[in-house]
Formats: sequence, C-alpha cells, structure tokens
Amino acid sequence: MSTETLVRTKRATKTDERTRQQPPFNVILLNDDDHTYEYVIRMLGQLFGHSEQKAYLMAKEVDNIGRVIVLTTTKEHAELKRDQIHAFGPDPLLERSAGSMSAVIEPLED
Repeated sequence: MSTETLVRTKRATKTDERTRQQPPFNVILLNDDDHTYEYVIRMLGQLFGHSEQKAYLMAKEVDNIGRVIVLTTTKEHAELKRDQIHAFGPDPLLERSAGSMSAVIEPLED
C-alpha cells in the first residue's frame, strides 16, 4: 500500500469515527393555533421532502399531541432545519398568523 493511500485511508477512518460519535438530534415541531394544516403540509414538504401523506400525519400529530418529530439527524443539520422552520414565515391562509411555527432540537434519547 502506498503512503498516499495509507494517509487517505487514515483520514477517511477518522472522519467516519467522528461521524459515528455524533449523537443524533430530533427536530421537533411545536403546535400553535396560528397555522393551518395546509401550511404545515407545505412546509414539511418543502423543507424536509416529506410526502403529502406523511406531512398530513405529522400535522395531525402536532395538532393532537402538541409536538412531532419531523427529522432525526446530526446536531448541526438539526440546527439548520430548526432555523429553516423559524424562517418559513406566516401562514398566508390565516390573517392572525404573524410568523413562523416554532421548533426545538433535542438529543435522541437512548
């Protein structure tokens, strides 16, 4: 094995180890009364690529339970997705909707 190949292999191994050591985080959408199901379904489709059916089930869960896990990922990616939810804007279908929905990130419990 050449020195260059050995160095590349060691770098890849270190990167894989760091990736595996990162604990997963949940992105949790929180319920409010200022957004319609249509808004939630559209947002989850655009930001997370969820199908309309899956997004509807998540909208129903957040409405009934008050929160729903929309993604489990690395901390950095979870922070990005939370921030995208916060930046999505108000629901154009509800006059009283003044802003985006809220979301939090939490470490995945073992």
